[in-house]
Amino acid sequence: MLDALYNPVRTKVTAALVIVLLGVTSVSQIANARPAPESFADLAEKLLPSVVNISTSQMVAERQGPDFQFPPGSPFEDLFRDFMDRNGQGGQGGQAPQRRRATALGSGFIISADGYIVTNNHVIDGADEITVRLHDGDTLDAELIGRDPKTDVALLKVEPTEDLPFVKWGDSDNSRIGDWAMAIGNPFGLGGTVTAGIISARNRDINQGPYDDFIQTDASINRGNSGGPLFNLDGDVIGINSAIYSPSGGSVGIGFAIPSAIAQSVVDQLKEYGRTRRGWLGVHIQTVTEDIADSVGLDEASGAMVAGVSEDGPAQAAGIKQGDVILTFDGKKVESMRRLPRIVAETKIGKDVDVEIWRDGEKQTVQVELGELEEEVVAASAGSSEEQEAPAVAEASIDALGIKIANVDEGLRQRYNLAEGTEGVIVTEVAGDSYAAEKGVRPGDIIIEASHSSVSSVEDVVNAVETAIDDDKRTILMLIETSAGPRYFGLTLSGDE
Repeated sequence: MLDALYNPVRTKVTAALVIVLLGVTSVSQIANARPAPESFADLAEKLLPSVVNISTSQMVAERQGPDFQFPPGSPFEDLFRDFMDRNGQGGQGGQAPQRRRATALGSGFIISADGYIVTNNHVIDGADEITVRLHDGDTLDAELIGRDPKTDVALLKVEPTEDLPFVKWGDSDNSRIGDWAMAIGNPFGLGGTVTAGIISARNRDINQGPYDDFIQTDASINRGNSGGPLFNLDGDVIGINSAIYSPSGGSVGIGFAIPSAIAQSVVDQLKEYGRTRRGWLGVHIQTVTEDIADSVGLDEASGAMVAGVSEDGPAQAAGIKQGDVILTFDGKKVESMRRLPRIVAETKIGKDVDVEIWRDGEKQTVQVELGELEEEVVAASAGSSEEQEAPAVAEASIDALGIKIANVDEGLRQRYNLAEGTEGVIVTEVAGDSYAAEKGVRPGDIIIEASHSSVSSVEDVVNAVETAIDDDKRTILMLIETSAGPRYFGLTLSGDE
Protein backbone atom coordinates (compact mmCIF):
# COMPACT_ATOMS: atom_id res chain seq x y z
CA MET A 1 0.00 0.00 0.00
CA LEU A 2 1.42 3.37 -0.92
CA ASP A 3 1.67 5.72 2.03
CA ALA A 4 2.02 8.58 -0.46
CA LEU A 5 -1.68 8.08 -1.33
CA TYR A 6 -1.05 8.45 -5.02
CA ASN A 7 1.14 7.00 -7.69
CA PRO A 8 3.88 9.44 -8.75
CA VAL A 9 5.27 8.66 -12.20
CA ARG A 10 9.05 8.44 -12.19
CA THR A 11 9.79 8.54 -15.87
CA LYS A 12 11.82 10.60 -18.27
CA VAL A 13 9.73 13.28 -19.97
CA THR A 14 10.90 14.53 -23.35
CA ALA A 15 9.38 17.79 -24.58
CA ALA A 16 8.40 17.88 -28.25
CA LEU A 17 7.82 21.06 -30.29
CA VAL A 18 4.81 20.67 -32.57
CA ILE A 19 4.24 23.31 -35.26
CA VAL A 20 0.58 23.68 -36.23
CA LEU A 21 -0.49 25.53 -39.37
CA LEU A 22 -3.40 27.84 -38.59
CA GLY A 23 -6.19 28.93 -40.86
CA VAL A 24 -8.18 25.78 -41.71
CA THR A 25 -10.50 24.26 -39.09
CA SER A 26 -13.02 21.47 -39.54
CA VAL A 27 -16.58 22.80 -39.40
CA SER A 28 -17.80 19.55 -37.79
CA GLN A 29 -15.24 19.87 -34.98
CA ILE A 30 -16.40 23.41 -34.24
CA ALA A 31 -19.98 22.21 -34.15
CA ASN A 32 -19.15 19.44 -31.64
CA ALA A 33 -16.96 21.56 -29.37
CA ARG A 34 -18.37 22.49 -25.95
CA PRO A 35 -17.99 26.13 -24.84
CA ALA A 36 -16.20 26.92 -21.60
CA PRO A 37 -18.73 26.89 -18.74
CA GLU A 38 -19.35 30.11 -16.84
CA SER A 39 -19.12 28.06 -13.65
CA PHE A 40 -18.67 24.48 -12.50
CA ALA A 41 -20.82 25.12 -9.44
CA ASP A 42 -24.00 23.34 -10.57
CA LEU A 43 -22.06 20.31 -11.78
CA ALA A 44 -19.97 20.14 -8.60
CA GLU A 45 -23.06 20.42 -6.39
CA LYS A 46 -24.67 17.55 -8.25
CA LEU A 47 -21.63 15.23 -8.18
CA LEU A 48 -20.00 15.87 -4.80
CA PRO A 49 -22.33 13.52 -2.84
CA SER A 50 -21.25 10.55 -4.98
CA VAL A 51 -17.52 10.95 -4.20
CA VAL A 52 -16.16 9.38 -1.00
CA ASN A 53 -13.04 9.51 1.12
CA ILE A 54 -11.32 6.19 1.75
CA SER A 55 -9.23 5.48 4.83
CA THR A 56 -7.16 2.30 5.09
CA SER A 57 -5.03 0.83 7.85
CA GLN A 58 -2.66 -2.07 8.31
CA MET A 59 -0.19 -3.34 10.88
CA VAL A 60 3.45 -2.69 10.01
CA ALA A 61 6.74 -3.37 11.76
CA GLU A 62 8.17 -0.27 13.37
CA ARG A 63 11.89 0.45 13.21
CA GLN A 64 13.44 1.28 16.55
CA GLY A 65 16.81 2.59 17.57
CA PRO A 66 19.31 4.47 15.39
CA ASP A 67 18.39 4.64 11.71
CA PHE A 68 21.78 4.00 10.15
CA GLN A 69 23.84 1.20 8.67
CA PHE A 70 27.54 0.46 8.40
CA PRO A 71 28.97 -0.61 5.05
CA PRO A 72 29.63 -4.34 4.59
CA GLY A 73 32.97 -5.35 6.04
CA SER A 74 33.11 -2.45 8.47
CA PRO A 75 34.71 -3.32 11.84
CA PHE A 76 31.58 -1.88 13.49
CA GLU A 77 29.18 -4.09 11.53
CA ASP A 78 29.21 -7.07 13.96
CA LEU A 79 28.99 -4.80 16.98
CA PHE A 80 26.01 -2.99 15.50
CA ARG A 81 24.26 -6.28 14.65
CA ASP A 82 24.81 -7.62 18.19
CA PHE A 83 23.36 -4.43 19.64
CA MET A 84 20.25 -4.71 17.45
CA ASP A 85 19.78 -8.40 18.27
CA ARG A 86 19.97 -7.78 22.01
CA ASN A 87 17.29 -5.13 21.68
CA GLY A 88 14.98 -7.32 19.62
CA GLN A 89 15.45 -5.39 16.37
CA GLY A 90 17.58 -7.79 14.39
CA GLY A 91 15.16 -10.66 14.04
CA GLN A 92 17.47 -13.03 15.94
CA GLY A 93 15.98 -13.19 19.41
CA GLY A 94 15.34 -10.68 22.17
CA GLN A 95 12.07 -8.83 22.19
CA ALA A 96 9.75 -9.08 19.18
CA PRO A 97 9.85 -6.05 16.87
CA GLN A 98 7.31 -3.37 17.73
CA ARG A 99 4.32 -3.12 15.41
CA ARG A 100 2.06 -0.18 14.81
CA ARG A 101 -1.04 0.55 12.80
CA ALA A 102 -0.34 2.68 9.71
CA THR A 103 -3.13 4.61 8.00
CA ALA A 104 -3.50 6.12 4.55
CA LEU A 105 -6.10 8.13 2.69
CA GLY A 106 -7.50 8.07 -0.82
CA SER A 107 -10.63 8.68 -2.86
CA GLY A 108 -13.40 6.71 -4.53
CA PHE A 109 -16.81 7.11 -6.13
CA ILE A 110 -20.16 5.35 -5.78
CA ILE A 111 -21.48 3.57 -8.88
CA SER A 112 -24.70 2.06 -7.50
CA ALA A 113 -27.38 2.97 -4.97
CA ASP A 114 -26.67 -0.22 -2.99
CA GLY A 115 -23.09 0.77 -2.22
CA TYR A 116 -20.57 -0.41 -4.83
CA ILE A 117 -17.54 1.91 -4.82
CA VAL A 118 -14.64 2.17 -7.27
CA THR A 119 -11.11 3.20 -6.30
CA ASN A 120 -7.48 2.46 -7.18
CA ASN A 121 -5.86 -0.83 -6.25
CA HIS A 122 -2.84 1.00 -4.81
CA VAL A 123 -5.13 2.88 -2.41
CA ILE A 124 -6.26 -0.33 -0.67
CA ASP A 125 -3.32 -2.64 -1.41
CA GLY A 126 -2.25 -4.45 1.77
CA ALA A 127 -4.99 -2.93 3.94
CA ASP A 128 -6.68 -5.03 6.59
CA GLU A 129 -9.28 -2.37 7.36
CA ILE A 130 -11.04 -0.10 4.84
CA THR A 131 -13.36 2.69 5.92
CA VAL A 132 -15.45 4.89 3.65
CA ARG A 133 -16.56 8.39 4.67
CA LEU A 134 -19.55 9.70 2.75
CA HIS A 135 -20.09 13.33 1.75
CA ASP A 136 -22.55 13.82 4.64
CA GLY A 137 -19.93 12.66 7.15
CA ASP A 138 -21.24 9.14 7.79
CA THR A 139 -18.60 6.40 7.90
CA LEU A 140 -19.08 2.81 6.77
CA ASP A 141 -16.85 -0.25 6.80
CA ALA A 142 -16.04 -1.48 3.31
CA GLU A 143 -15.54 -4.99 1.95
CA LEU A 144 -13.04 -5.61 -0.84
CA ILE A 145 -14.93 -7.32 -3.70
CA GLY A 146 -11.99 -7.61 -6.06
CA ARG A 147 -8.94 -5.83 -7.41
CA ASP A 148 -6.83 -5.79 -10.55
CA PRO A 149 -3.20 -4.68 -10.10
CA LYS A 150 -2.58 -4.62 -13.85
CA THR A 151 -5.01 -1.75 -14.37
CA ASP A 152 -4.83 -0.42 -10.78
CA VAL A 153 -8.59 -0.77 -10.25
CA ALA A 154 -10.40 -2.04 -7.13
CA LEU A 155 -14.06 -2.53 -6.25
CA LEU A 156 -15.44 -2.08 -2.73
CA LYS A 157 -18.89 -2.64 -1.19
CA VAL A 158 -20.55 -0.91 1.75
CA GLU A 159 -23.91 -1.69 3.33
CA PRO A 160 -25.85 1.60 3.56
CA THR A 161 -29.11 2.01 5.45
CA GLU A 162 -30.62 3.89 2.51
CA ASP A 163 -29.94 4.36 -1.19
CA LEU A 164 -26.75 6.27 -1.96
CA PRO A 165 -26.25 8.93 -4.64
CA PHE A 166 -24.18 7.48 -7.48
CA VAL A 167 -22.64 8.43 -10.80
CA LYS A 168 -22.65 6.67 -14.15
CA TRP A 169 -19.89 5.78 -16.55
CA GLY A 170 -19.19 7.88 -19.62
CA ASP A 171 -17.43 6.88 -22.82
CA SER A 172 -13.82 8.00 -22.61
CA ASP A 173 -13.28 7.06 -26.25
CA ASN A 174 -15.49 10.02 -27.20
CA SER A 175 -13.44 12.46 -25.13
CA ARG A 176 -11.16 14.72 -27.13
CA ILE A 177 -7.96 16.55 -26.35
CA GLY A 178 -8.97 20.02 -25.20
CA ASP A 179 -12.30 18.97 -23.68
CA TRP A 180 -13.09 20.27 -20.20
CA ALA A 181 -12.70 17.83 -17.32
CA MET A 182 -13.43 18.05 -13.60
CA ALA A 183 -11.81 16.04 -10.80
CA ILE A 184 -13.19 15.50 -7.30
CA GLY A 185 -11.25 13.83 -4.51
CA ASN A 186 -9.58 13.87 -1.12
CA PRO A 187 -6.19 15.56 -1.65
CA PHE A 188 -4.07 15.70 1.51
CA GLY A 189 -7.13 14.55 3.46
CA LEU A 190 -9.12 17.63 2.42
CA GLY A 191 -12.28 15.83 1.33
CA GLY A 192 -14.69 17.09 -1.28
CA THR A 193 -12.13 19.08 -3.27
CA VAL A 194 -13.07 20.08 -6.82
CA THR A 195 -10.54 20.96 -9.51
CA ALA A 196 -11.02 21.56 -13.22
CA GLY A 197 -8.92 21.60 -16.35
CA ILE A 198 -8.79 20.10 -19.80
CA ILE A 199 -7.84 16.76 -21.31
CA SER A 200 -4.22 17.39 -22.24
CA ALA A 201 -3.49 14.14 -24.09
CA ARG A 202 -4.83 10.67 -24.78
CA ASN A 203 -3.37 7.16 -24.94
CA ARG A 204 -0.46 7.86 -22.61
CA ASP A 205 1.84 4.94 -21.76
CA ILE A 206 3.57 5.70 -18.43
CA ASN A 207 5.06 2.23 -17.89
CA GLN A 208 2.74 1.36 -15.03
CA GLY A 209 1.28 -1.82 -16.55
CA PRO A 210 0.65 -3.85 -19.70
CA TYR A 211 -2.63 -2.06 -20.49
CA ASP A 212 -1.50 1.56 -20.08
CA ASP A 213 -3.75 3.90 -22.05
CA PHE A 214 -4.06 6.89 -19.72
CA ILE A 215 -5.92 10.15 -20.14
CA GLN A 216 -3.65 13.07 -19.30
CA THR A 217 -5.24 16.11 -17.66
CA ASP A 218 -4.09 19.41 -16.17
CA ALA A 219 -6.87 19.40 -13.56
CA SER A 220 -4.95 19.55 -10.27
CA ILE A 221 -4.41 16.09 -8.78
CA ASN A 222 -2.44 15.61 -5.58
CA ARG A 223 -1.76 13.10 -2.80
CA GLY A 224 -5.07 11.55 -1.81
CA ASN A 225 -6.80 12.16 -5.15
CA SER A 226 -6.02 8.57 -6.18
CA GLY A 227 -9.18 6.61 -6.93
CA GLY A 228 -11.31 9.71 -7.43
CA PRO A 229 -13.35 10.32 -10.59
CA LEU A 230 -12.58 12.47 -13.61
CA PHE A 231 -15.83 13.83 -15.06
CA ASN A 232 -16.84 15.31 -18.37
CA LEU A 233 -19.26 18.25 -18.58
CA ASP A 234 -22.21 15.83 -18.69
CA GLY A 235 -21.26 14.61 -15.21
CA ASP A 236 -20.23 11.17 -16.46
CA VAL A 237 -17.10 9.40 -15.21
CA ILE A 238 -14.53 9.25 -18.01
CA GLY A 239 -11.56 8.26 -15.86
CA ILE A 240 -10.16 7.23 -12.47
CA ASN A 241 -7.45 9.60 -11.27
CA SER A 242 -4.45 7.40 -10.62
CA ALA A 243 -1.04 9.02 -11.09
CA ILE A 244 0.82 12.27 -11.51
CA TYR A 245 4.17 13.30 -12.89
CA SER A 246 5.76 15.27 -10.08
CA PRO A 247 9.46 15.90 -9.46
CA SER A 248 8.48 17.74 -6.26
CA GLY A 249 5.62 15.56 -5.01
CA GLY A 250 2.96 18.18 -5.71
CA SER A 251 0.78 18.85 -8.73
CA VAL A 252 2.56 20.33 -11.71
CA GLY A 253 -0.42 20.04 -14.03
CA ILE A 254 0.38 16.57 -15.40
CA GLY A 255 -2.08 14.03 -14.04
CA PHE A 256 -3.16 10.67 -15.42
CA ALA A 257 -6.52 8.92 -15.26
CA ILE A 258 -7.46 5.34 -16.17
CA PRO A 259 -10.01 5.75 -19.01
CA SER A 260 -13.53 4.51 -18.39
CA ALA A 261 -13.29 2.38 -21.53
CA ILE A 262 -10.85 0.17 -19.60
CA ALA A 263 -12.06 0.67 -16.03
CA GLN A 264 -15.74 -0.09 -16.62
CA SER A 265 -15.15 -3.54 -18.07
CA VAL A 266 -12.69 -4.35 -15.25
CA VAL A 267 -15.21 -3.26 -12.61
CA ASP A 268 -17.97 -5.33 -14.24
CA GLN A 269 -15.76 -8.43 -14.09
CA LEU A 270 -14.72 -7.78 -10.49
CA LYS A 271 -18.38 -7.46 -9.56
CA GLU A 272 -19.36 -10.68 -11.33
CA TYR A 273 -16.34 -12.91 -10.69
CA GLY A 274 -14.29 -11.18 -7.98
CA ARG A 275 -11.39 -11.13 -10.45
CA THR A 276 -10.66 -10.22 -14.05
CA ARG A 277 -11.04 -12.66 -16.94
CA ARG A 278 -8.97 -11.65 -19.95
CA GLY A 279 -8.48 -13.13 -23.36
CA TRP A 280 -5.21 -14.91 -24.10
CA LEU A 281 -3.59 -15.29 -27.51
CA GLY A 282 -0.30 -16.89 -26.44
CA VAL A 283 2.33 -14.82 -28.22
CA HIS A 284 5.31 -12.70 -27.23
CA ILE A 285 5.36 -9.54 -29.31
CA GLN A 286 7.61 -6.61 -30.08
CA THR A 287 7.45 -3.26 -31.84
CA VAL A 288 7.63 -3.14 -35.62
CA THR A 289 10.35 -0.55 -36.26
CA GLU A 290 11.02 1.15 -39.58
CA ASP A 291 13.95 -1.19 -40.14
CA ILE A 292 11.92 -4.31 -39.39
CA ALA A 293 9.09 -3.09 -41.63
CA ASP A 294 11.58 -2.57 -44.45
CA SER A 295 13.19 -5.97 -43.95
CA VAL A 296 9.86 -7.85 -44.12
CA GLY A 297 8.39 -5.74 -46.94
CA LEU A 298 5.75 -3.76 -45.05
CA ASP A 299 4.85 -0.30 -46.33
CA GLU A 300 4.51 1.16 -42.83
CA ALA A 301 5.86 0.40 -39.36
CA SER A 302 2.65 -0.81 -37.74
CA GLY A 303 1.29 -3.98 -36.21
CA ALA A 304 2.84 -6.29 -33.63
CA MET A 305 5.65 -8.67 -34.52
CA VAL A 306 5.49 -12.17 -33.05
CA ALA A 307 8.83 -12.80 -31.32
CA GLY A 308 7.68 -16.05 -29.75
CA VAL A 309 4.69 -18.41 -29.60
CA SER A 310 3.61 -20.07 -26.36
CA GLU A 311 3.56 -23.85 -26.52
CA ASP A 312 0.03 -25.30 -26.70
CA GLY A 313 -1.44 -21.78 -26.76
CA PRO A 314 -4.28 -20.50 -29.00
CA ALA A 315 -1.87 -18.85 -31.44
CA GLN A 316 0.13 -22.04 -31.95
CA ALA A 317 -3.06 -24.03 -32.53
CA ALA A 318 -4.13 -21.51 -35.17
CA GLY A 319 -0.81 -21.70 -37.00
CA ILE A 320 0.60 -18.30 -36.04
CA LYS A 321 4.38 -18.44 -36.28
CA GLN A 322 7.40 -16.63 -34.96
CA GLY A 323 8.15 -13.80 -37.38
CA ASP A 324 4.53 -13.09 -38.33
CA VAL A 325 3.31 -9.51 -37.99
CA ILE A 326 -0.23 -9.20 -36.60
CA LEU A 327 -2.00 -6.42 -38.53
CA THR A 328 -5.60 -6.74 -37.34
CA PHE A 329 -7.33 -8.66 -34.57
CA ASP A 330 -11.08 -9.30 -34.59
CA GLY A 331 -11.49 -6.57 -37.22
CA LYS A 332 -9.57 -3.99 -35.15
CA LYS A 333 -6.40 -2.52 -36.59
CA VAL A 334 -3.27 -3.04 -34.51
CA GLU A 335 -1.63 0.37 -34.91
CA SER A 336 1.24 -0.52 -32.59
CA MET A 337 2.53 -3.35 -30.44
CA ARG A 338 1.06 -2.02 -27.19
CA ARG A 339 -2.40 -1.83 -28.73
CA LEU A 340 -2.67 -5.63 -29.20
CA PRO A 341 -2.67 -6.72 -25.50
CA ARG A 342 -5.60 -4.42 -24.76
CA ILE A 343 -7.62 -5.64 -27.78
CA VAL A 344 -6.98 -9.28 -26.86
CA ALA A 345 -7.76 -8.71 -23.18
CA GLU A 346 -11.11 -7.12 -24.00
CA THR A 347 -12.19 -9.87 -26.42
CA LYS A 348 -14.62 -12.53 -25.19
CA ILE A 349 -12.94 -15.74 -24.05
CA GLY A 350 -13.69 -18.68 -26.37
CA LYS A 351 -14.58 -16.45 -29.32
CA ASP A 352 -13.36 -17.46 -32.78
CA VAL A 353 -11.40 -14.44 -33.95
CA ASP A 354 -10.06 -13.58 -37.40
CA VAL A 355 -6.42 -12.47 -37.19
CA GLU A 356 -4.80 -10.84 -40.22
CA ILE A 357 -1.05 -11.43 -40.37
CA TRP A 358 1.83 -10.48 -42.64
CA ARG A 359 3.93 -13.49 -43.64
CA ASP A 360 6.38 -14.04 -46.50
CA GLY A 361 5.53 -10.70 -48.08
CA GLU A 362 1.76 -11.05 -48.15
CA LYS A 363 -1.34 -10.82 -45.99
CA GLN A 364 -2.96 -13.95 -44.64
CA THR A 365 -5.91 -14.53 -42.31
CA VAL A 366 -6.04 -17.21 -39.65
CA GLN A 367 -8.78 -17.96 -37.13
CA VAL A 368 -7.97 -18.22 -33.43
CA GLU A 369 -10.16 -19.57 -30.63
CA LEU A 370 -9.25 -17.19 -27.82
CA GLY A 371 -8.18 -18.69 -24.48
CA GLU A 372 -8.26 -17.25 -20.97
CA LEU A 373 -5.21 -15.53 -19.58
CA GLU A 374 -3.89 -17.18 -16.43
CA GLU A 375 -1.39 -15.29 -14.28
CA GLU A 376 0.89 -18.30 -14.03
CA VAL A 377 1.17 -18.79 -17.82
CA VAL A 378 4.79 -18.26 -18.81
CA ALA A 379 6.70 -18.75 -22.03
CA ALA A 380 8.57 -21.98 -22.47
CA SER A 381 12.12 -21.54 -23.74
CA ALA A 382 12.94 -23.48 -26.87
CA GLY A 383 15.97 -25.74 -26.93
CA SER A 384 17.37 -28.79 -28.59
CA SER A 385 18.80 -31.87 -26.91
CA GLU A 386 20.25 -33.26 -30.11
CA GLU A 387 24.00 -32.91 -30.46
CA GLN A 388 25.25 -31.54 -33.77
CA GLU A 389 28.56 -32.03 -35.47
CA ALA A 390 30.76 -28.97 -34.99
CA PRO A 391 30.94 -26.88 -38.19
CA ALA A 392 34.30 -26.15 -39.78
CA VAL A 393 34.09 -22.36 -39.25
CA ALA A 394 34.06 -21.50 -35.54
CA GLU A 395 34.01 -17.69 -35.65
CA ALA A 396 33.77 -14.79 -38.08
CA SER A 397 33.65 -11.01 -38.32
CA ILE A 398 30.70 -9.51 -40.17
CA ASP A 399 31.92 -6.04 -41.10
CA ALA A 400 28.61 -5.16 -42.77
CA LEU A 401 26.94 -5.34 -39.34
CA GLY A 402 29.87 -4.42 -37.10
CA ILE A 403 29.72 -7.65 -35.10
CA LYS A 404 31.79 -10.74 -34.43
CA ILE A 405 30.09 -14.11 -34.03
CA ALA A 406 31.07 -17.62 -33.00
CA ASN A 407 29.60 -21.06 -32.59
CA VAL A 408 28.66 -21.77 -28.98
CA ASP A 409 31.25 -23.94 -27.26
CA GLU A 410 31.82 -24.80 -23.61
CA GLY A 411 34.19 -21.88 -23.10
CA LEU A 412 31.71 -19.31 -24.46
CA ARG A 413 28.89 -20.95 -22.54
CA GLN A 414 30.77 -20.41 -19.29
CA ARG A 415 31.98 -16.90 -20.21
CA TYR A 416 28.46 -15.63 -20.88
CA ASN A 417 26.78 -17.82 -18.24
CA LEU A 418 24.58 -19.52 -20.81
CA ALA A 419 22.22 -22.33 -19.89
CA GLU A 420 23.43 -25.89 -20.34
CA GLY A 421 22.46 -27.11 -23.81
CA THR A 422 22.41 -23.64 -25.40
CA GLU A 423 23.27 -23.93 -29.09
CA GLY A 424 23.45 -21.57 -32.01
CA VAL A 425 25.55 -18.59 -32.98
CA ILE A 426 26.68 -16.19 -30.28
CA VAL A 427 27.58 -12.53 -30.69
CA THR A 428 31.03 -12.07 -29.13
CA GLU A 429 31.78 -8.45 -30.06
CA VAL A 430 29.76 -5.42 -31.17
CA ALA A 431 31.47 -2.31 -32.55
CA GLY A 432 30.51 0.70 -30.45
CA ASP A 433 29.71 2.86 -33.48
CA SER A 434 27.76 0.17 -35.32
CA TYR A 435 24.08 0.15 -36.12
CA ALA A 436 23.78 -3.16 -34.28
CA ALA A 437 25.04 -1.51 -31.07
CA GLU A 438 22.60 1.37 -31.54
CA LYS A 439 19.73 -1.09 -31.86
CA GLY A 440 20.70 -2.91 -28.67
CA VAL A 441 22.58 -6.01 -29.83
CA ARG A 442 25.02 -7.03 -27.09
CA PRO A 443 27.82 -9.60 -26.66
CA GLY A 444 26.29 -12.82 -25.36
CA ASP A 445 23.16 -12.53 -27.50
CA ILE A 446 22.31 -15.63 -29.52
CA ILE A 447 21.36 -15.37 -33.21
CA ILE A 448 18.50 -17.78 -33.90
CA GLU A 449 17.35 -16.76 -37.38
CA ALA A 450 18.65 -14.67 -40.25
CA SER A 451 16.39 -13.63 -43.12
CA HIS A 452 13.60 -15.94 -41.83
CA SER A 453 15.90 -18.99 -41.89
CA SER A 454 17.10 -20.84 -38.81
CA VAL A 455 20.84 -20.70 -38.19
CA SER A 456 22.96 -23.25 -36.38
CA SER A 457 26.44 -22.16 -37.41
CA VAL A 458 28.58 -19.14 -38.22
CA GLU A 459 28.47 -20.15 -41.89
CA ASP A 460 24.67 -19.88 -41.91
CA VAL A 461 24.81 -16.29 -40.69
CA VAL A 462 27.61 -15.29 -43.06
CA ASN A 463 25.75 -16.79 -46.02
CA ALA A 464 22.52 -14.99 -45.09
CA VAL A 465 24.31 -11.62 -44.88
CA GLU A 466 26.13 -12.17 -48.17
CA THR A 467 22.86 -13.12 -49.87
CA ALA A 468 21.15 -9.98 -48.56
CA ILE A 469 24.00 -7.82 -49.86
CA ASP A 470 23.94 -9.56 -53.26
CA ASP A 471 20.19 -8.94 -53.45
CA ASP A 472 20.78 -5.20 -52.75
CA LYS A 473 18.85 -5.39 -49.47
CA ARG A 474 19.13 -2.35 -47.20
CA THR A 475 18.48 -4.33 -44.04
CA ILE A 476 18.56 -7.90 -42.81
CA LEU A 477 16.06 -9.32 -40.33
CA MET A 478 17.48 -11.35 -37.46
CA LEU A 479 15.81 -13.14 -34.57
CA ILE A 480 18.11 -12.83 -31.57
CA GLU A 481 17.77 -14.29 -28.08
CA THR A 482 18.60 -11.43 -25.69
CA SER A 483 18.66 -11.30 -21.90
CA ALA A 484 15.04 -10.09 -22.09
CA GLY A 485 13.94 -12.90 -24.42
CA PRO A 486 13.77 -13.35 -28.20
CA ARG A 487 13.52 -10.19 -30.29
CA TYR A 488 13.58 -9.37 -33.99
CA PHE A 489 16.12 -6.82 -35.16
CA GLY A 490 16.10 -5.09 -38.54
CA LEU A 491 19.83 -4.41 -38.91
CA THR A 492 21.09 -1.98 -41.54
CA LEU A 493 23.88 -3.29 -43.72
CA SER A 494 26.92 -0.98 -43.94
CA GLY A 495 27.12 1.29 -46.95
CA ASP A 496 23.38 1.99 -46.90
CA GLU A 497 21.76 5.09 -45.47
